[in-house]
Amino acid sequence: MFKVLVVEDDLRMRELIRELLKKQGCDVAVSADGTEAISLIKEKDFDVILTDLRMPESDGMEVLSCAKEMSPFTPVVMLTGFATVDSAVAAMKEGAYDYIQKPFDPDVLLFTVKRALEYHRLVDENIRLSAGPEMNPDEFVGSSRAVSELKKLIEKVAPLDTTVLLQGETGTGKEMIARLIHRLGPRAQEKFLPINCGALPETLIEAELFGYEKGSFTGASARKKGLFEAADRGTIFLDEMNNSSASLQVKLLRVLQEGSFIKVGGTEPVAVNVRVIAACNTDLAKDVEEGKFRKDLFYRLNIVTLRIPPLRERKDDIPYLARHFLSKYCKKFQKEINSIAPEAMAALAEYPWPGNVRELENCMEHAVVIEGGGKITIASLQREILKKKNSAVHYTRAGGFKIEDTEKVLIQRALNAFDGQKAKAAQALGISLTTLWRKLKKFNLEQD
Repeated sequence: MFKVLVVEDDLRMRELIRELLKKQGCDVAVSADGTEAISLIKEKDFDVILTDLRMPESDGMEVLSCAKEMSPFTPVVMLTGFATVDSAVAAMKEGAYDYIQKPFDPDVLLFTVKRALEYHRLVDENIRLSAGPEMNPDEFVGSSRAVSELKKLIEKVAPLDTTVLLQGETGTGKEMIARLIHRLGPRAQEKFLPINCGALPETLIEAELFGYEKGSFTGASARKKGLFEAADRGTIFLDEMNNSSASLQVKLLRVLQEGSFIKVGGTEPVAVNVRVIAACNTDLAKDVEEGKFRKDLFYRLNIVTLRIPPLRERKDDIPYLARHFLSKYCKKFQKEINSIAPEAMAALAEYPWPGNVRELENCMEHAVVIEGGGKITIASLQREILKKKNSAVHYTRAGGFKIEDTEKVLIQRALNAFDGQKAKAAQALGISLTTLWRKLKKFNLEQD
């Protein structure tokens, strides 16, 4: 079912268009003003957007600008009166797909929408056929500069059958990126086997990785294959390499140098052909300097190193990640929660996230479970998020609670969280950039 957004401040016109499109089998969302429409565009995907050109608050040009930013290939059709035809033509120069002059023939509207839908379908098909292997947005969410650069590196490295070292804090998604590299690489049809080098004692991890011969230790009643043998022709992911023992490091070096190993209790080398992706949550070069990690193994692993930024360095991605996890857990728990309140989003943006993306995901799962309404509010968030200094609004005036005080504090918090980037702050607050500028002037915050 095609999803269409209709933005029209005239109630009768809005309902007329909705009924026309619903009869054609479209899933129609409506908005009475541009500000609300911009919020919807940021939260949901649409196949076509119909918007009036002149509206109070945010106008059709702002809706067009937001649509081009959030979903560049979604066609936007402008609805305009005779007096604003020139403006509609100007809008087409800015990327609008077409315009319809009011009053319009219903058949003209339907014909234009069908053409726009076909255009969208063809663009999607062309992108799918020409792009080749692509990253799944469900796997790697984010559009900040740091993440965009990392995605480009992954796309360059993945097809080349070489060892990769991932460096990043706990919770940044190292295993997810390792799986993505495997899926985009030449061994995608073979096995991907992960193992945490810091989660098992030394004797067990060597047996797990390299297998053992019958009778090599108590309980070894039969010969057993290790993960390296099982992953032959595929990829093995070694997490927390910085926690591996000295003896394990020697064996791993041999695998990387010679492509073979000796089982626990064995005497003959076993040849394997695997791609190794290793990960650590410390600075491995510093560990080498301190004598905690073998220098020769570090050089073998350090062919291509990808640094995964912590969430505090990619705060632009927090709204996208929060909505992504909201959608994920609403589906899991079959709940209808459509948005995140501005004050809740501002609190998420300000929190430092020591547990990184994993902590944010856990937070959103908690919020979906707790929330009983249709919107994630600040009351849905875990206490740890709200304990952050200045995360709560403080009321110091004798007059008590005032909406203006709340707005001013939330706006300032959002600006602080995004280093003064007004477009990002407006997005996190769920308001248009125009509305943000007006409130900055109202609260005398322009100079801050």
